[in-house]
Amino acid sequence: LDNLDERCRGYKKLGAQFAKWRALFKIGQNCPSQLAIDDNASKLARYASICQQHGLVPIIESEVSLEDDHDLEECQRITEKILATIYKSLNDYHIYLEGTLLKLNIVSPGKNCSKIYSTEQIAKATVITLRRTVPTAVPGIIFLFNEHNEENSILYLNAINRIELYKPWTLSFCYECALQKYVLSVWKGIQNNNEQA
Repeated sequence: LDNLDERCRGYKKLGAQFAKWRALFKIGQNCPSQLAIDDNASKLARYASICQQHGLVPIIESEVSLEDDHDLEECQRITEKILATIYKSLNDYHIYLEGTLLKLNIVSPGKNCSKIYSTEQIAKATVITLRRTVPTAVPGIIFLFNEHNEENSILYLNAINRIELYKPWTLSFCYECALQKYVLSVWKGIQNNNEQA
């Protein structure tokens, strides 16, 4: 954050319209601590304030790592705690929420969780978490699928859109690794593979 003000000024002059700051949280014994959540929420709010001072849309990214054995309920509880703290901090810094976007992971069990959940259970936990914590003033939510495979990512997004619970935000997703792995493996940078990819 030390020279973010200067960098944002420069990026805006170069034509940038938005910026992203990511906070990664790991679930484990006593993790994340309230101190870690508070510190990251404060940094996200300070970043958002600096961005908005320079006319940039801040993308607030909060990611809960799936590298553990936590169940769906634990991920939902932790994600709700994180998002509630982030939005409290954004409010404390007087952030114009209508000029922000939220980017986050799907609420999911850890990769080593022994319990199996349906796509619908995961989608419902995600939507309920958002309804409990994200103000309706936030115009859009972007889902992050880094730790999910391509097929599951598409299934989760479809299930979230099908859930018949009020979702006041525009919902989208980012085209990162999860949705491009197969195409890139077929394409391999070879022009002759374009059509097949």
